[in-house]
Amino acid sequence: MQQCPTEYSNLVRELPALVEFAAPRDPFEVFDAALHAQSSRRKGATRLYPGVRESLWALKQDGVRVVGYTESGAYWTEWRIRHTGLDGVVDVLYSSPDHDLAAGVDPAELRTGHYGQSSYGLRATEHRHVPSGVLKPSPEILSAILHEEKCTRGEAAYLGDSLMKDIAMAQSAGVLDIHAQYGLVQHQEEYELLRRVTHWPDQDVAREETLARPESDIIPTLVCHEQFGEVLPVFGLSLIGAR
Repeated sequence: MQQCPTEYSNLVRELPALVEFAAPRDPFEVFDAALHAQSSRRKGATRLYPGVRESLWALKQDGVRVVGYTESGAYWTEWRIRHTGLDGVVDVLYSSPDHDLAAGVDPAELRTGHYGQSSYGLRATEHRHVPSGVLKPSPEILSAILHEEKCTRGEAAYLGDSLMKDIAMAQSAGVLDIHAQYGLVQHQEEYELLRRVTHWPDQDVAREETLARPESDIIPTLVCHEQFGEVLPVFGLSLIGAR
C-alpha cells in the first residue's frame, strides 16, 4: 500500500538520500528537530470541525451506530481518533493497515520509542482493517463493511467530503450519500502542496479538482453546507442549538 510521506515518519530511515546524509548516525537522531516540528504542527492542525463531537454523541444517544472508514494507515488513524477525543464516540473504525516497515524494523520499538506507546491503541472504539491496497472509491469495500456491520444499504447513510472518493462510492454501493461540503479544501493554498506529495495517481488528482467545480457530474443526494450537525435531521433529530 502506498502512503503519503506526511503520514509516515519512519520514511527518514528508508530514503537512501537521507540515510546517506545521516550516516553513520540514526536518521531519527539527525532529523529529530524536523520530526518534532512536524509533530507539533500536526497536533496544532488536527482538530474537529465545530459541532462534530456533539452531533456524534446525539446520534449515539439516539441509537445510531457510528462507523468510520478511512484510507489512512492504522497508526495515525488511531492517533487522530484519540487526539480529537473520538475514542468511544466512534463505535467501529475501519482503516488501511499500517505501512509496511523496512526489514529489521520492529513496530513495537517505534511505538515505545520515537512515537510513544501512549499514542497508539484505542480504548473504546473497535478498530478493524480493510485489505491492504484497497482505496476509495470502492463500492465493494463499502458493501463489505455494511455486511460486517449487519447493516442493510437502506439503513445506512455515508457522509464524506470528496465527491470522487466518497459520494461516488456511496452512490455506487446504493447507500444514501451526504456531501460534507464544509470540509472541501481544494481552494486552500496548502492543497497544492498536498497534490505534490500525495500517493494518488495524477489522473485522480485532476479528476477531484474537476469535481470540486459547480458543474461537477457527481451530484450528491444531500449536502451539509456549513457544519456536520446538518446531518442530524436525516435521522429525525434537531440541529444542536437550533430553536
